[in-house]
Amino acid sequence: MPPRGVADDLVDELLGRCTFPPAGEALVCAVSGGADSLALLVLACAAGADVTAVHVDHGLRPESAAEAAVVADAARRFGARFRSETVVVDEGGNLEARARAARRSVLGSEAATGHTMDDQAETVVLNLLRGSGLDGLAGMRPGVRHPILGLRRSETETLCEELGLEPVADPSNADPRFRRNRVRHELLPLCSEVAGRDVVPILARQAEMLGAEGRLLDRLADGIDAADSRALAAAPSSLARRAARRWLRRDGPYPPDLAAVERVLGVARGEARATDVAPGVRVRRSRGRLSATSVGGPVGP
Repeated sequence: MPPRGVADDLVDELLGRCTFPPAGEALVCAVSGGADSLALLVLACAAGADVTAVHVDHGLRPESAAEAAVVADAARRFGARFRSETVVVDEGGNLEARARAARRSVLGSEAATGHTMDDQAETVVLNLLRGSGLDGLAGMRPGVRHPILGLRRSETETLCEELGLEPVADPSNADPRFRRNRVRHELLPLCSEVAGRDVVPILARQAEMLGAEGRLLDRLADGIDAADSRALAAAPSSLARRAARRWLRRDGPYPPDLAAVERVLGVARGEARATDVAPGVRVRRSRGRLSATSVGGPVGP
């Protein structure tokens, strides 16, 4: 048996803070070729998962197609299967959200992503700016879909360096047009400077705590039929907001903002017959029941 190296010890240490499935289980990993996703691939294989690495080319940059080769080489090296997918995402407004939706359409809802603790902190801040309430402030939930949330971005970069992997550099990650990049490069460093310490672990711990409290509120709100306007209007305001928020996000991965939730409660209380809660999505009350509809038809129960 060859002697263990620094990279082996690092892999063991990082795995202790990951949430991969039991060895032998199938796991689709979204791998763009950046340091975080390459670390996800390496650690998933080291954990014994039956890994398929999937690279998604959005067609937004000429070099993105060639980056699939980086992922394919890494998959071969660490014993994972590889699949390349191409989606069409046109330039225009809300580019990041449309790119995420396109990725999900080919990756599937259970694919693991390489989001780190730094991504978690950014998500918490972005959701705070949106006013998305407890769900948003809880950030991403640790588990099989986000198995490396316990790691820092600097650690994924170190792992790649120790293994001789050369991550892909995506220039869009520095583009100030995207709000997440401004949070990453401007706001979080400023918060750390003001606080006199690194705020990323603080935000991550708060997200974990709020996630646990949110799950408790979910259990308490389970008995409320959010489509029943009378039941929703009669419930304590905190539970009513919780029930309405869960109902609104049932067909989408992102929590609605507080203003949308309050407008729905206004419909339930009879203050309005209908309200828009998102572009193209409208909630109406009819015969004591709420329904969410879009141009394409019903989107809620």
